[in-house]
Amino acid sequence: MTDRFGTFPAPRLALLAAALFVAASATAQSQSSTEYRFSFPDAVHHVMQVEATFHNVPIKPLTLTVSRASPGRYAAFEFASNIFEEHFTDGSGHPLAATKTDPRNWSVPNPDGTVHVSYKLFGDRVDGTFFAVDTTHAHLNFPAVLMYAPALDDDPTRLTFALPQGSDWKIATQLYPSADAHTFTAPNLQYLMDSPVELSNFRMRTFTVPPLVPSGKTETIRVVAHSQASDSEFDAYFASVQKLVREEQAIFGELPAYEPGYYTFLADALPWDSGDGMEHRNSTVMTGHQLSLSTVAHEYFHNWNVERIRPEGLEPFSFRDTNMSGEMFLAEGFTQYYGNLALLRSGITSANDLGAFADDLTYVLGTPGSSYRSAMDMSRLAPLVDGSSDDFPKYWTNDFVSYYSYGDVTALGLDLTLRARSNSAITLDDFMRAMWHAYGKPGGPAPGLVGHPYTIADVETQLATVSHDPAFAADFVRRYMAGTEKVDYAPLLLRAGFVLRKQDGPPTLGRMRLKAADHALLVADSTLIGTPAYNAGIDRDDELLALANTPLATPEDLQKALGAHKAGDSVAIHLRRRGQDVHTTAILADPTDLEFVPVERTGTPLTPQQQQFREAWLGSKAK
Repeated sequence: MTDRFGTFPAPRLALLAAALFVAASATAQSQSSTEYRFSFPDAVHHVMQVEATFHNVPIKPLTLTVSRASPGRYAAFEFASNIFEEHFTDGSGHPLAATKTDPRNWSVPNPDGTVHVSYKLFGDRVDGTFFAVDTTHAHLNFPAVLMYAPALDDDPTRLTFALPQGSDWKIATQLYPSADAHTFTAPNLQYLMDSPVELSNFRMRTFTVPPLVPSGKTETIRVVAHSQASDSEFDAYFASVQKLVREEQAIFGELPAYEPGYYTFLADALPWDSGDGMEHRNSTVMTGHQLSLSTVAHEYFHNWNVERIRPEGLEPFSFRDTNMSGEMFLAEGFTQYYGNLALLRSGITSANDLGAFADDLTYVLGTPGSSYRSAMDMSRLAPLVDGSSDDFPKYWTNDFVSYYSYGDVTALGLDLTLRARSNSAITLDDFMRAMWHAYGKPGGPAPGLVGHPYTIADVETQLATVSHDPAFAADFVRRYMAGTEKVDYAPLLLRAGFVLRKQDGPPTLGRMRLKAADHALLVADSTLIGTPAYNAGIDRDDELLALANTPLATPEDLQKALGAHKAGDSVAIHLRRRGQDVHTTAILADPTDLEFVPVERTGTPLTPQQQQFREAWLGSKAK
C-alpha cells in the first residue's frame, strides 16, 4: 500500500493516519460529539475510507453499530457486510482491542473518553438505499456508510469530505453547511441518517418559490443532476420540475420550512444506475438510466407526506431493525396518487391519459390477495417486501398487493367520492391539508423529528372534520382502508366523463411474468389463482413450448397465438416441467386490463357537468 506516507503495512498506516486525524480534529471539534472524515484513495475499486472520532463519551466500553434500516426503506439490510479493515484507537492514538459482539456491533474499551475508528467501505450500487463510489462520483446514503454510537443519538455531528486530489467533484446535500465548503453538520442522528450526499461534477440550478399567502416565506429549490443529459434535456427537465413543485405547493397551500434553507433534488441518471427514488426530509435521491419526472412528482410530495405527516409506526425511525406501519397505503399510496395527479395537473401528462390509475386499479382488483388482505394489512408487510434480500420463493403474486397501488386506488376512490358528495366543494386536497395542519406543520422537538405522528384513528378524525360527516368517515375507513371492500369506481369516473371498461385485445391465460428461455417461455412466478393458466395447472418454472401447436419462444409469440382464438376457446398447451413433457388444456378468458376512456372517444358527448367535474379534478391548481 503506497500513498504520501510511503509504503507501510496496512495496520501501521491505519494507526498513523488515525493519530494524525485525531490530532487535527481536536482543534476542529467545536461542539460536535462525533466527527467523520470521508476520503477516496481507492475509488477505482469502489472503496471509501471512513474515519470517525467520538468525543467526551463516558469512560466505559462504547458500543458502535451499523444500521440495519434506512429511512424510506422498510426491510432490513446488513450494511455492515461491506465494512472491512477496522482499526480502533483512543484519543492519543493508542490501539484499542474492540470486540465484535455480533455482525453489526462492536464493544470498544474507552480509557480516556475518546474513541477513534477507521475502516474501509465497499460500495457499487447507485440507488436510494446503498452506497456507491467510482472515479466519477460518490453517492452516500449514511445508514449504509456509518459506524455510529447509539449513546450519542441526540448529539450533533461534524462531517468532512476530502475530495480526490485533482478531481472536479462538488458536494450536494441537505446537511447543514459550515464556513468550510467541505465540512457539514447534522444536529442529531435522525437528521444525519436522513441526509444523502452526492459528490461529483454535477450540474446544479436553483429556483425560488414564492408563498401563496402574504404571511408565507419564499423557499429555494436546488436541482442537482449527475447525468449524461444534454443541455436541452436538462433545460426541459428543470422547467418541468418547477411546474411540479408549484402544483404540489398548491395542494397544501405552502411549502414546508426547509431547515438548511433549501430543498435539494439529487438526481443520478446514468446507464449503469439502478432505478429508484428515495425521499428525505429536505432532499430526495432519484436514480435510473435517465432523468425521471414521475420520480420527481412522487418524491417531492413526500416532503409533506411521510417526512412530516408521518405515521406513528415510523417515528422515531429505528435504525436497529425494521419499521412497520399499517398506514403505508397512505404514506406511499396516497403519494403515488398525487404524483400521478401532479403530472396531469401540470400538463406534463395529457389530462385524458389516466393510464397510471387504470394500471393500478387493474392490478389491485385482479390480485386475489386484495380480497382477504386490506390496505392496512398490506402496509404491515412492507418490512418483508420493500427491497428485502430474502431470496427464497414467495407467493406474493397471489397473497400480496403493493401498498403503493392499493393506496393509489384508495385515494382515487376517496377523492372522487368526496367530490361526488359535494359537487367538488370538498376534495382529497382538503383532507391532505387537514393532515398537514394537524400532524405535519406543527413540527417536532428537533430537526428530523416529528412531534405529532398519526394513527388510523387520526385519519378517520380528519376525514370526519373535512367531510362534515363522522359516519361517512368511519364507514370509509372501516370498509376500504381497514377492510377489503372496493369502491365502485365506474359511476364515479363517469361523473368526470371517463368510461371504465376492459381493454380490447386477444383472450388471455391471465397475468403472468414470462421470460424467454431455450426455445420456450419460462413462467417466472406463480400463476394467479382463478386464471386460465392456474386452472390448467400451469405454475412457476414451467416452460411453455406451444399453444394450439404454435411454438412459443417469446412473449410476442404467445400474444400472436392467442390472437387466433376467442374467449371461451379450449386450447392445448404443451409445456416442459423439470425435464418432463406435460400436456394440458386451458379455457381462454376475456382480457382483464382496465382503461379509463374519455366519453367523447366513445361517441357520447361530454356534458357541461362532466367537463366541470373533470376540470376541478385534473385542472391546474398552481397560480
